[in-house]
Amino acid sequence: MSYLVLARKWRPRRFAELVGQEHVVRALTNALETGRVHHAFLFTGTRGVGKTTIARIFAKSLNCERGTSSDPCGECETCLAIDAGRYIDLLEIDAASNTGVDNVRELIENAQYMPSRGKYKVYLIDEVHMLSKPAFNALLKTLEEPPGHVKFLFATTDPEKLLVTVLSRCLQFNLKRLDEAQIHGQIVKILGAEGIEADDDAVAQLARAADGSLRDGLSLLDQAIAYAGGRLDGATVAAMLGTVDRSRVQALLAALAAGDGARLLDEAAQLAEFSPDWTSILDAFAQALHRIQVKQLVPSVDVGSDAIDVEGLAAQLRPELVQLWYQMALNGRRDLGHAPSPRSGFEMTLLRMLAFRPDAATQLAAPRPQPAAAAQAVPQSSQARTDAAARARAAMAEVVPVPPPAPPPPAPASAPAEIPPAPKPRVAEVAPASNAYASAGSALLVTDSEHWLELVAGCGLRGPAKLLAENAGFVGHADGVLRLSLASEQEHLKSPSLVLQLCDAVGRQLGGEVQVRFEIGQPRGETANARNARERDARQAGAESGFAADPGIQRLVQQHGAQIVPDSIRPLGAS
Repeated sequence: MSYLVLARKWRPRRFAELVGQEHVVRALTNALETGRVHHAFLFTGTRGVGKTTIARIFAKSLNCERGTSSDPCGECETCLAIDAGRYIDLLEIDAASNTGVDNVRELIENAQYMPSRGKYKVYLIDEVHMLSKPAFNALLKTLEEPPGHVKFLFATTDPEKLLVTVLSRCLQFNLKRLDEAQIHGQIVKILGAEGIEADDDAVAQLARAADGSLRDGLSLLDQAIAYAGGRLDGATVAAMLGTVDRSRVQALLAALAAGDGARLLDEAAQLAEFSPDWTSILDAFAQALHRIQVKQLVPSVDVGSDAIDVEGLAAQLRPELVQLWYQMALNGRRDLGHAPSPRSGFEMTLLRMLAFRPDAATQLAAPRPQPAAAAQAVPQSSQARTDAAARARAAMAEVVPVPPPAPPPPAPASAPAEIPPAPKPRVAEVAPASNAYASAGSALLVTDSEHWLELVAGCGLRGPAKLLAENAGFVGHADGVLRLSLASEQEHLKSPSLVLQLCDAVGRQLGGEVQVRFEIGQPRGETANARNARERDARQAGAESGFAADPGIQRLVQQHGAQIVPDSIRPLGAS
């Protein structure tokens, strides 16, 4: 008993039956109807999108016994022979197996003879990029000026490997990958015709796994039918594909959003019991984050509904954090092959996300405290500002001597109404000898570029976050928003994680929450990096001039012909 696979059984036999590729069908239909048919066509695109199918339909349209048209009858002997793959004037050549110049010479010799039965002799060369360079060169002259009864149809998945001289002699059509909706609709149609029941989740998983290739989708459908032995449901298809149930992804996202590390690792352990494909789980994770971000930023777009609580997570998470987690999911997917084990690599990706959980991020966007705070909160806030001011003074101790701050006045809990107004007394007590900061609600205020540079020097940042601060120029500070400028060539430093670190460090220095916003362009004023470079150059110039002026060095130069190598001179203490 022979069985014809679905991909072959349901291969389109007319242009009207094709799924997608409307731009190619329209061009070929117009060419056939007007009689302006070029002698060489090149169809490019990924696997399973219809390159060979379109070429066969085109050959049938040229040779149909009822006349050349865009709609072959499908009933004449020529059409039936082409559908069965036995038409003598349609020569299908696999370039992967016939790569040499001898194969092409044989093709050229046969091209001069008239077709045996049809109007045209059609050469369909699949994976044409596999031909050797000598074979291409042998084909060029015939390809440019073929006999009137010959048509060339080329198909390839890698057009970049074709010689430009070949490309220039062909009409090129790039076939698009099919979207999930198109593959979904075709699978539903085939299931109905085959009398097989399936729920929508099963079909959706198959359409997603097809990855733009209808042929791959139908091959997976064949596999699912054999695996299920009856009705297709989501759980059965997920088990076959090795994918994870969406509810598992929802549980992971919920644990991350809550900052619950124990529950997060427990969910990962439960997943491990099914021996899943950890890469596919990260793919599903990234897809869920994409839908959440779309819901946050473009709420009018329908993102569908399933086990993922898109609306709830979109309201709970900050958009910047979703972007950060998405990038971590992609990087984690890439790094799985380098991890000691796929599971440990997957868990490390989740723990990396946990380190950037919403708790730390949302504190930066929390509402500013009102002036009339509870009595017990006053000494804590005052102490925080005192510590911040002390760190700022420590950073500039070598430049400006600053007397120690006066202790804050007591605040008895029994008399909250007698507490003095917060802003002015607290600022005066925190930094009485410095004009670097002024009051700004519950936080101190940076007033100019000089004071921003002092803040950068004492904020304690390291690594890339320090580099971001040192390359930023001061623009302004008001209403809790610190505006900085950054050169366009340094824009890559402005990642969400580094901005969060900068906000946290500056907030600790100023004694309150701070939001940082960047303007891309030439930094205003001098940046810390520019100042460091200027001071380093000045120290280097001083060291070189001092070295050259040393009497001992001058004596060596004058009496012994010694030469000074400027690049070898370093200031004392320089690395």
